[in-house]
Amino acid sequence: MVSAAEQMAANTSWAALGKATDLRNRILFTLGLLIVYRLGTFIPVPGIDGQALREFMEQAGQGIGGMVSMFTGGALGRMGIFALGIMPYISASIIVQLLTSMVPALEQLKKEGEQGRKKINQYTRFGTVALATVQAYGLAVSLESGDLATDPGLYFRMSTMITLVGGTMFLMWLGEQITARGIGNGISLIIFVGIIAEVPAALAQFFASGRSGAISPAVIVGVILMVIAVITFVVFMERALRKIHIQYPRRQAGMKVYEGGSSHLPVKVNPAGVIPAIFASSLLLLPVTISTFSSGATNGPVMSWLLANFGPGQPLYLLFFASMIVFFAYFYTFNVSFKPDDVADNLKKQNGFVPGIRPGKKTAEYLEYVVNRVLVLGSAYLAAVCLLPEILRGQFAIPFYFGGTSVLIIVSVTMDTIQQVQSHLLAHQYEGLIEKSQLRGKSKKRGRKGAARR
Repeated sequence: MVSAAEQMAANTSWAALGKATDLRNRILFTLGLLIVYRLGTFIPVPGIDGQALREFMEQAGQGIGGMVSMFTGGALGRMGIFALGIMPYISASIIVQLLTSMVPALEQLKKEGEQGRKKINQYTRFGTVALATVQAYGLAVSLESGDLATDPGLYFRMSTMITLVGGTMFLMWLGEQITARGIGNGISLIIFVGIIAEVPAALAQFFASGRSGAISPAVIVGVILMVIAVITFVVFMERALRKIHIQYPRRQAGMKVYEGGSSHLPVKVNPAGVIPAIFASSLLLLPVTISTFSSGATNGPVMSWLLANFGPGQPLYLLFFASMIVFFAYFYTFNVSFKPDDVADNLKKQNGFVPGIRPGKKTAEYLEYVVNRVLVLGSAYLAAVCLLPEILRGQFAIPFYFGGTSVLIIVSVTMDTIQQVQSHLLAHQYEGLIEKSQLRGKSKKRGRKGAARR
């Protein structure tokens, strides 16, 4: 049986967007901040040799340099002020969330509600500054060793560090503003826009390779069909649910007796969304970014080993990538997106129960059992989508970076943003119905008063 809310959501028209003033303002605010982000990717870091950088990125674009550049919206390829992107913030979030699950003091702080969440966010910001500083220094030294700086020295290193760290902190602020006052998740939208901005140039390069004969027409058609199939598969899996039946008993409130009802608890096949893929990718970016720009001049034995074994398509790279995706899928699900203990407590407070399962601890154990089994499929799906393009790109020598993580981000962020827009439109329709009912009630009262006077 379809509920009234679901019927209204199905009948929601995009033409209602013009009437929803608050939603329109949120969309314009989001677009404005994303434009500011795109403009920032074209502002270069001072002291960079532009011609040498362009020649270098043309050579590195097929490998890991293309991967890093795509995640930063091309800012790294142009060495813009946003060259580090939002990845230091994501890495800091990973570290803080890991520490929260292991350190009792942080775990207790997380349970304190809004104040605890603000404190944890503050620790995440401090961690972002520290990680961005280390990455900016490593990138500055790598630029010097790669002969990409016009005037290498202490002044170049300091100016590069200040510029890159400031750019990352500004991006973090932009993401928070979009989340609070715009539409969608700000951090995800920044990554999404950066990837989308690089797609046209990558497609033009791909088709140019086909015209020159470097890639056969069969490979081009096969890649296009594979992208369509992967997008379709991702949409299907992101909408897939495991429904857990919930029963509500008959209850009495005063003199009224309410009949019991039934509902379902939806558990997504992939509760963590695209977060595991982003987390795993961010862990792979730092060492290879430094080794890419250092041009082998400062690579020691450890960095040389990392570059040889953790390059795109290498067995260790694929194994580590898949392992991190599976780990973060379970970690993020049970620590952030779906906590069985909290869900079981909420059901108990609402007098709901799973048929055949006792409320409380037994329900939490059953929910954990179900989610564990669902995540086997969900994590395997994430790993397959992320690894398949990596393997095919290495086999067919595609001349640009094409990754499953990019496809996951594009599809997931698009679906999430559209869902939020529909939620705002649905809320606007509810507000309109309430206002109409209030106006009708007032008009009826006035009509009754007028009839009494006659």
